[in-house]
Amino acid sequence: MAKGYWIGRVEVHDAEGYAAYVAANAAAFRKYGGRFLVRAGQYETPEGESRSRNVVIEFPDYASALACWHSPEYQAARAHRLGRADTDLVVVEGYDGPQP
Repeated sequence: MAKGYWIGRVEVHDAEGYAAYVAANAAAFRKYGGRFLVRAGQYETPEGESRSRNVVIEFPDYASALACWHSPEYQAARAHRLGRADTDLVVVEGYDGPQP
């Protein structure tokens, strides 16, 4: 079964407020099996636009990734981020088919 992923690009404007979001979101990620694969770190933008923080979170499957986003736990945590960071987020299904 293909895994699910959150892919986020974030520009933090209020580091203290964003830290409250980070602390609050942990319970939702644990509940739905979220695991950080990328959490800030070094990056290069060879094409297109980027933000200063990049995040990739892996979930057991696409349904879990979506359930986490829609959960009351995550939505409560998300309220801490609003107005403190500009965020682009997509929830995607991984690919587990044949490789070239």
